[in-house]
Amino acid sequence: MKERTYLCIDLKSFYASVECAERGLDAMTTNLVVADMSRTEKTICLAITPSMKALGIHNRCRIFEIPPHIKYIAATPRMQLYIDYAAEIYGIYLKYISKDDIHVYSIDEAFMDVTDYLSMYRLSARELGARILNEIYEQLRIHATCGIGTNLYLAKVALDITAKHSPDFVGELTELTYRETLWNHRPLTDFWRIGSGTAKKLAGYGILTMGDIAHADEDFLYHLFGIDAELLIDHAWGIEPTGIADIKSYKPGTNCLSSGQVLSCDYPFEEGKLIVKEMMDLLCLDMVEKKLVTRSVTLHVGYANRLNVPSAHGTTSLADETNSDLLLIPAVTSLYEKIVNPQFPIKRVNISCNHVVPEEFHQYSFFTDAEELEKNRKVQKAVISIKKKFGKNAILKGMNLEEHATTRERNTQIGGHRSGETT
Repeated sequence: MKERTYLCIDLKSFYASVECAERGLDAMTTNLVVADMSRTEKTICLAITPSMKALGIHNRCRIFEIPPHIKYIAATPRMQLYIDYAAEIYGIYLKYISKDDIHVYSIDEAFMDVTDYLSMYRLSARELGARILNEIYEQLRIHATCGIGTNLYLAKVALDITAKHSPDFVGELTELTYRETLWNHRPLTDFWRIGSGTAKKLAGYGILTMGDIAHADEDFLYHLFGIDAELLIDHAWGIEPTGIADIKSYKPGTNCLSSGQVLSCDYPFEEGKLIVKEMMDLLCLDMVEKKLVTRSVTLHVGYANRLNVPSAHGTTSLADETNSDLLLIPAVTSLYEKIVNPQFPIKRVNISCNHVVPEEFHQYSFFTDAEELEKNRKVQKAVISIKKKFGKNAILKGMNLEEHATTRERNTQIGGHRSGETT
């Protein structure tokens, strides 16, 4: 089988770099944080520039954790702007690589299978990676790093561990060089897909490096981690059989639609119920637009952090698959009243519509008022049409205008953060 070559490109401190680029500043020398300063000092910074990291500030820190003697620019999140930049950068990738050979891992990271492009361009993988990085910087003033590997795992590790120490910000690994140079690397949490919990469990048995894992008894590792040990052992040897073609062809057995939010303050029981209704209403519209239906909904409610009590969790099932707010809002409201303790204020809400399927497979039962639901469906479609044409807040329900409602504000956000141009 032909050995393949992958690139993994990461946009350094992406949100912060975009804000610097917009101001004509260099993210490598400018102290800047992306955070909504209108919130409390416990607000998490979405990104900080490399120059702040060099001062010992941790990424995703909270505002109050930044030492007062460090001066910095505070930029309010502009999520739509970051999406626009990411789209332009994806356009640069497409100048060199087909979309069929690109896997977008996140807004600031992408994998590329460049195996069949190197001979065409008459470039080495390192030269091609450097060329793409240079074009990103020349066009958008965004710094990037690149990992190169003979499989996806090695490309990611080359990016995360070796590229940052390379003068051209390009790292390169094969299975052999991985074992030669990184088998003794510590800490284990530097490696892709090894979290602190896994590292701590391994450390308890004196396993501190990838080399230790590679030479550990496999039966013992399976005893510790179950089926997950297979991935751990493969990665210890620098092996990853999955390629981009496998990712592209993957079809999940089941699908769900979810919505979640962390509330700006602790909400009493009744106000929390309003939030649940609003969220379910938006999920219904989302399903109508995507022509999907569900038969069960899961609700997860987290109480105020200071209480240190277990979250409320439950699932409700319906007689028919549906996307109608007439059926789903009462169902999730009833579930909320059943599982949530009214004595405790709530802080987090997550709703999941389980096992969603295309609505063409749906049939009404004898116990359903099909005519009423069809009328409701037409109303939902009209609402979607108006929102698309005039904006998400162009048409609202009465509950969205209540004092503690959040839909209007969330409609101006992307991923829970501001989408606008205010700085």
